[in-house]
Amino acid sequence: MRVLVAGGAGYIGSVVTAALLESGHEVTVLDDLSTGHADAVPEGATLVRASLHDSAPVLADVRPEAVLHFAAKSLVGASQVTPEDYWHTNVGGSLALLEAMRAADCRRIVFSSTAATYGEPDVVPIPEDAPTRPTNTYGASKLAVDHMLTSYAVAHSFAAVSLRYFNVGGAAYGCGERHATETHLIPIALQVAAGTRDALTVFGEDYPTPDGTCIRDYVHVTDLAAAHLLALPAPAPAEHRIYNLGSGTGFSVQQMVDAVRTVTGHPVPVVVGARRTGDPARLVASSARIHRDLGWAPEYTELTEIVADAWEFAQQRTA
Repeated sequence: MRVLVAGGAGYIGSVVTAALLESGHEVTVLDDLSTGHADAVPEGATLVRASLHDSAPVLADVRPEAVLHFAAKSLVGASQVTPEDYWHTNVGGSLALLEAMRAADCRRIVFSSTAATYGEPDVVPIPEDAPTRPTNTYGASKLAVDHMLTSYAVAHSFAAVSLRYFNVGGAAYGCGERHATETHLIPIALQVAAGTRDALTVFGEDYPTPDGTCIRDYVHVTDLAAAHLLALPAPAPAEHRIYNLGSGTGFSVQQMVDAVRTVTGHPVPVVVGARRTGDPARLVASSARIHRDLGWAPEYTELTEIVADAWEFAQQRTA
């Protein structure tokens, strides 16, 4: 299948691109490289440097049979400071991409959504039919695209899947996490272990959890890639499916710190800070629906496995 991967020079997009190539697909990566890296695009894929807003001529040339859409701005804090960037890129860009798909008669898409669309949940693990009440512009912009896909499925016979997940970790195919502005727990903790950052700040240790720290959902990027490949052929025309991808249990911040110490063999100094406003005690997604429909379940269930792959990638980057 000819597949276009929007955002394929980023962390998750590059791993999914590698998995697609391994499965025999012909892949073109569309990425403006604003946060992605050209050298992250796996060998065998064609990279076209362009934004979502300029995707029409690319799709007209490539004529893909399906699109996987990862291209987005994704910093929660920044989305509250400059929301216009998030509406422009995440929503306006996605609209431009869908219109480019229509013009190229390509109507199959898997969208990288987020469990941030749910906001602060009433029930944990979070099911797909939970109320969607995003608490930041990032989550709201992703939810807007989910709604957009539903309407395009109904009106234009798109076959669409939205995959919602919280945190991704690990590395695969030589691709891993590297951001100019790092906000994610695992790479920050690994930087502390490597001695390039002084300490890890834990925001609150008095939550109603077994060790007092927040519990969050983590899925290995390899498992995430497998879910995207399963989702690609799943929907029928005029159908928009929504699936959560989660561990079902989650891991606490303290468990993550302990796993980093175990894997690296290095100390990870911790500074306890105040709770952050709006941080729920536990955020975990239920993946029962995608397991039932497509047979997906995470194979990487140990936190040390996720951390070990991320650590190996970080070491290779600094070697």
